[in-house]
Amino acid sequence: MSDLPAVVRAETQFEIRVGEDVAFAEYRLEPGAIVFPHTVVPEALGGQGIGKRLIEAGLAYARENKLWVKPTCSFFRAYITKRPELLKLVHPDMRDGLRAA
Repeated sequence: MSDLPAVVRAETQFEIRVGEDVAFAEYRLEPGAIVFPHTVVPEALGGQGIGKRLIEAGLAYARENKLWVKPTCSFFRAYITKRPELLKLVHPDMRDGLRAA
């Protein structure tokens, strides 16, 4: 995994480019919050932890900029649901749906 390029924050997505393939986590800034609506990891890049790296980069950006996270993407939601310590980053209006059963 350390051979992979770094995550880059572009205007509307966090991305990792490997050759012709691009994995990305889209985002949209709102006042005081960052919305993550969609994440794509091409099949050729699957199983390398790239999705996790994209999520972690997005969450780090939210922390650094003191933004609430609005994880509307199912991949972000699943990641956060498995890590209850991350709920404090999630916008209060979205927390109930993310609590592990």
